[in-house]
Order: sequence, then structure tokens, then C-alpha cells
Amino acid sequence: MELKELYLKRQSTRKYSGQPVTDGELEKICRLGALAPSAKNSQPWKMFAINGEKAKAFASCVQMFGSNKWTSGCPAFIAIGLNRSKAEEKIAEKFTFADFAGNDIGLLTAYIVLAAENMGLQTCILGIRNEEEIAQFLGEPAGSKYPLVIAVGHAEEGYPVREKDRKPFDEVFKLIK
Repeated sequence: MELKELYLKRQSTRKYSGQPVTDGELEKICRLGALAPSAKNSQPWKMFAINGEKAKAFASCVQMFGSNKWTSGCPAFIAIGLNRSKAEEKIAEKFTFADFAGNDIGLLTAYIVLAAENMGLQTCILGIRNEEEIAQFLGEPAGSKYPLVIAVGHAEEGYPVREKDRKPFDEVFKLIK
């Protein structure tokens, strides 16, 4: 798929068919995501792919405040864990004006959702989540951070590709010469 076509096609999908996502597809998506750049090549992430019956149970971790009920029908998730090295933590303490790890997680997430779309899978990035429940579900230490969760699946048949609703380009771009 051409890059522009990929950008235009990718959208948040909230209705999935019953078609499963294979473990191999999830691994491939995460391998491609792991190619994302990061500050000082720190790669401050750990990806957790949740599939099948476990995904049904995991959905409750992203249904806080009555939101995201549609995730009960999602066949797979990728939870993005913040996995800072000691060096990364020192950088974060020194340069408090910049959230390098947050930027890196954003890049990773973009790579993941575009890789999934290119493979014929759709995604939705979820910011509402219960990090304590996620850590417990994944068997990770209490206090672990999970900045984002990505729902992954095949869109329900007939799910429309929406036209992009964006601000006028001149409001978000300025060329300085």
C-alpha cells in the first residue's frame, strides 16, 4: 500500500468482526513497531500482545468510567508498557522540560497502528485505562506504567472509512525561510 493511501485509510475502528487475529500477526505488528526511533535509542517500551480468550478478560482494563464498552468485542490488544532504563530515568530527571519517553511511546504507537493497517487489520488507540488492573493482569509489578493500549482486529464488514476531518493546513503549518 502506498504511504499516502495508508495515512488516509487508517482510522480509529470501534466495531470488529468476529474474525480472530493470529499470534503471528500480533508479533509481526510489534516487530515492525519496535523499529520506531527513540531518544538515544533508549526504546523505553515493552509491548504486551493479548489475544483470544485473554483479550475478552483484558477488555475490562480499558472500560473505566463506563467508557470503551465496545472493546468487549475486540479480539486482541497491544498494551504499551513504559520500560525506562536507569540511563533513561537519569535523562528524564535532568531534562524535565521534555518528555522523551512519552514522545518515543507516541512514535512506537504510530508505527504499530500503521503496520497493522498495512496488514489489513484495524486499530483504536485507547488512552483510558486502569494501569493497576493492567499490571495485575499481565503479572507485572504494581506501579508499572502503561501509557497506551491499542485495540486490534478486523473491522466489521461495511465499516466505513471516514473522510479525514482536519483543520485547514495553513492553521497547522508555517514555512519559515
